[in-house]
Amino acid sequence: MMVTNAVLGGIADTVAQSITAIRQRAVRKLGGPQKNDFIAIELHELDKKNPLPPGELIPASKNLPPPFDFERLTRFMAYGFMLAPVQFKWFQALSRTFPLARGNGTVAALKRVACDQLVFAPVGLACFFTFMTVAEGGGRRAVVRKFQDVYLPALKANFILWPTVQVLNFRVIPIQFQLPFVSTVGIIWTAYLSLTNASDGV
Repeated sequence: MMVTNAVLGGIADTVAQSITAIRQRAVRKLGGPQKNDFIAIELHELDKKNPLPPGELIPASKNLPPPFDFERLTRFMAYGFMLAPVQFKWFQALSRTFPLARGNGTVAALKRVACDQLVFAPVGLACFFTFMTVAEGGGRRAVVRKFQDVYLPALKANFILWPTVQVLNFRVIPIQFQLPFVSTVGIIWTAYLSLTNASDGV
């Protein structure tokens, strides 16, 4: 479980670093993305159509990223490794507190989702940004700046994605598969967090 979570965190960060590299390469080209840069064009078009304020969904980076940041990959894998048992215990606690029974399955699932989103999500995001900032060598001031710049946009994005995923998770997925299911969906989420955490606005 812990190794799986670590590997999925590594995959998500690799995806995030690849997206950043593609975007930066396209932006740095004279005249912007070319016709043969299909992925870069698609990402560029998504950026243009993005209804959220600039920097709120996927913050832009001013500097070219390194070819591949293995230290960053290691941080994400370590965080996924450490978070897995916490998530598993949390899902067990939710399962005990709000048991699914005939006739009240949907209500119990909605209670689990509400508890998960109002308690675990804000605390989990706070732990993520604190861990990443400290692991990058930042101190208290850097953590405070990270929270000021990216915490609320990330929490808003969390509330867009996770309630629907968690209703499905708690209502349909057996408890032993809940963490792998969430971790798999979490590849997209962790890639977003990786892009957010790496933004230069912090």
